[in-house]
Amino acid sequence: MAKDKKLVEAITSMDVDFAQWYTDVVKKAELCDYASVKGCMVIKPDGYAIWENIQAELDRRFKAAGVQNVYMPIFIPESLLQKEKDHVEGFAPEVAWVTHGGLEPLQERMCVRPTSETLFCDFYAKDIHSYRDLPRVYNQWCSVVRWEKTTRPFLRSREFLWQEGHTAHATAEEAEERTIQMLNIYADFCEEVLAIPVIRGQKTDKEKFAGAESTYTIEALMHDGKALQSGTSHNFGDGFAKAFGIQYAAKDNSLQYVHQTSWGVSTRLIGAIIMAHGDDNGLVLPPRIAPTQVIVVPVQQQKAGVLEKAYELRDVLSGFRVKVDDTDKSPGWKFSECEMRGIPVRVEIGPRDIENGKAVLVRRDTHEKIEVSLDEIAAKVGELLETIQKDMLERARAHRDSHTYSADNYEDFVKTIEEKPGFVKAMWCGDRACEDKIKEDTGATSRCMPFAQEQISDRCVCCGKPAKKMVYWGRAY
Repeated sequence: MAKDKKLVEAITSMDVDFAQWYTDVVKKAELCDYASVKGCMVIKPDGYAIWENIQAELDRRFKAAGVQNVYMPIFIPESLLQKEKDHVEGFAPEVAWVTHGGLEPLQERMCVRPTSETLFCDFYAKDIHSYRDLPRVYNQWCSVVRWEKTTRPFLRSREFLWQEGHTAHATAEEAEERTIQMLNIYADFCEEVLAIPVIRGQKTDKEKFAGAESTYTIEALMHDGKALQSGTSHNFGDGFAKAFGIQYAAKDNSLQYVHQTSWGVSTRLIGAIIMAHGDDNGLVLPPRIAPTQVIVVPVQQQKAGVLEKAYELRDVLSGFRVKVDDTDKSPGWKFSECEMRGIPVRVEIGPRDIENGKAVLVRRDTHEKIEVSLDEIAAKVGELLETIQKDMLERARAHRDSHTYSADNYEDFVKTIEEKPGFVKAMWCGDRACEDKIKEDTGATSRCMPFAQEQISDRCVCCGKPAKKMVYWGRAY
């Protein structure tokens, strides 16, 4: 039928224009839409459902690690923000200011939180008195505002959703332990739930968080070979504590400054899922994060017993997040919509299937069709979802590994960055001048100094001086 030749409007091929492909997928899979407020987005039900699943799974892991949720105000007085100089300088270009309350000008302007370190510090200075009050291991789920010049849905918007953990500890050792613990929670979550392999490591001083003593990161590689910083964990040492006067009485009655950490991930993870797994047909969602894991599509649903059997299968599969597409659209259109939305498993059931006591399972990730007995369908769907989850991680890991290169001289390094999108492993002397030159010459930045160090050579790839660290470099979002 002519009207069915183009069931769902085509999306731009990722190999033709990756940026346009990304925008097409976001819009046509109905994850979000543009808002009247420039640089902001409306997160639609399917997009928000993904965020709810991210939030629920991370929150469970946080609480297992002793984290408690709190909520801080959205406004920060300017005088409070100014207390930590490095922090203020880092965020100054992105801060949005409130100058009026109603019709009256405020005595002191307020910033709309770009992050909440200063609020937590102000609170901790009043709340922590004794070593018995420590540690404080708090987190909040909220939105933040950063006045970005260039925006892209989920990856960079002026308001976005995130969680930010803020902790206070008696010793530097406890703070460092918590900083690494939370980074590992993020890394495990990305790999086990989002099926995205990550590199764990430390940021250089140039790339670390404003006001932090050290910043740790998980770095993922997208389909187009660009890196995406997917989560960070910061050790603040006692710098913020000294700026805000956060002291406690130790067991020997001496006054000591606390040591703090901060860590966060955001709705940027939804962008990571899209760019790590999607294809030219739309989204490909890992089963553990997918809002709908299984969709039952009745074929020839106008025939007696077909819809009833579809509803029966929905009940049989109630242990999964399952829906029935009982709209009056054609089966071909429904199949295309399922693919666009990235639903991991499609169950096709029609009159002949019912007669034979079978159904057809279709994998979104590989398009493979599998015929199964209706008596075994729940068990088979469960096995298939686990297989898809595992296979998606392995494919993403294989893609990352095949797009990770090594360079031991500057000519090869520059050529690799220019011609082979991906990570480039190379040695670095620790001098910021080399880091700046690499960015100026290639557009690549240091992504992290991985915990798992390798000896590519004994010389800095840029200047030839003795090397201190192996670094992952790459162009990034």
